[in-house]
Amino acid sequence: MSVVSESISRRVTLGYIASHYGFDLEPRFADGVTVTSIADTPDSVRPGALYVLKADGDPSLLAVAVARGAYAVLVPPSLSALAQAAGVPALLATPDPETMGALASDIAGTPANTMAVFVVCGDDDEEIQADVVRLADFLHMLGNPVGIVSRAGSSSLERELQMTYPLGILDVQHTLSVCSEDGAAAMVISADSETLRSGALEGVNVDVLGSIDNLDKAESADMLKSARQRYGFSIDERKRLVTCSDESSWLVGQTAASGSLQGQRRLSLAIAMALDAGVRRSNIRNALRVSKELR
Repeated sequence: MSVVSESISRRVTLGYIASHYGFDLEPRFADGVTVTSIADTPDSVRPGALYVLKADGDPSLLAVAVARGAYAVLVPPSLSALAQAAGVPALLATPDPETMGALASDIAGTPANTMAVFVVCGDDDEEIQADVVRLADFLHMLGNPVGIVSRAGSSSLERELQMTYPLGILDVQHTLSVCSEDGAAAMVISADSETLRSGALEGVNVDVLGSIDNLDKAESADMLKSARQRYGFSIDERKRLVTCSDESSWLVGQTAASGSLQGQRRLSLAIAMALDAGVRRSNIRNALRVSKELR
């Protein structure tokens, strides 16, 4: 995928990007040129795109991207001459992942800020993906339109999203934008190596981070730190990693104790994460009661 497309982005000028992110622009009089998307593969370029040449990318791809409709390119300063030869304005910089995440989010219209973002992490990729499905189902049960990013199956509300994994920064921002435009109130992301590349969540502010693993306080702090370093998301410094709690386990036992032990633990984590997001306990109990009555 590797594109944030026009239909879900805001239009920004090269002058704004250059001044806001500290890039050089050649020629300088191109500061009024507007880009409507950002892409880092030629196949993803649409008319109006800003094409970003990857660090290990083939410079000959610049001409391909321009032929496909790129209005501008972002390249390292050492490739300034090649960029000029491509015949479109060039932003000159070697942005780090944090800057790329911020830029992609900016062009996409900061979609993470329009939804509650839940991220599940842990030591077992398959378990993480199963926990994501359970959490998404539970949030939907509470009445929230939900989007999912997971190797096990990404979706926007009821619509399946076809994606190539693991996802990078632009892929994630594109998916968040699609889900936001579709009306998702919550986003559930699987933070595992099959779903996400390193740094893929740069530019994403996470509201709740959870794990089903049995962890003490120190281990929880270490996992949160490790997940942030690996995937690059931001989270309120007052936030802690959410795990199954006595309260969430009690709610499971009181209202929906049927099913396997692992299924109960997954539901317990979903409840704990919903509580951390500010969902009222009474709403959770009502949703669990209705769910039990429907079975």
